[in-house]
Amino acid sequence: MPGAVGYAQPRTDGLAIASLIVGIVGVVCFFLCLGIVAGPTAAIMGFVSRQRITSSGGMLGGGGMALAGLILGIVGFVASVIWFFFIVLSGHTTTTTGLITLG
Repeated sequence: MPGAVGYAQPRTDGLAIASLIVGIVGVVCFFLCLGIVAGPTAAIMGFVSRQRITSSGGMLGGGGMALAGLILGIVGFVASVIWFFFIVLSGHTTTTTGLITLG
């Protein structure tokens, strides 16, 4: 008597995993302004991965990871840009206040 045949689970798209990893790195290292490069990379990979998963007809999984990578990429990019301008503007204001002399 042969064993029961089951359905194979859809394999996770590798681009979705890569998007999630790069998105996490971009958010964690935003203070190094790494999110400026990693953010758009993760967002693009997540977007492309979601399109591939949708068009695969159920053969590929990982849509949640792709969406998380896309969102983390955007968050990492925005955080890095804000941090960059914070550093630039705070450095500029401290040097101009040191030039005032009394007397």
